[in-house]
Amino acid sequence: MKTGSDTLLQLESEIVKVLRNIYDPEIPVNIYDLGLIYDINIDEQQKTVVTMTLTAPNCPVADQLLIDIRDRVSAIEGIAGAEIKLVFDPPWDQSMMSEEALLELGML
Repeated sequence: MKTGSDTLLQLESEIVKVLRNIYDPEIPVNIYDLGLIYDINIDEQQKTVVTMTLTAPNCPVADQLLIDIRDRVSAIEGIAGAEIKLVFDPPWDQSMMSEEALLELGML
């Protein structure tokens, strides 16, 4: 039987997999490797809060992107609901991108 901690780690891993399949509409890289995800918090009831930012505050598809993220994270088996918290502090910059994203964009 899994401990609570093991379950939360497994759920977080599943969330990261889902986030790696959601792409920024203007940059052909997933939102996780772009560094847009600041925090994933799962409580004991498996309710999840994903804290994230956008590459630009005036992103024209921000509303739809947030709905898509919420819906996909909420659909993960074992997740009891998801809230997406959008923040702009600290502001996103290219230094937050993963090595994979930098390679994909030819920046390494």
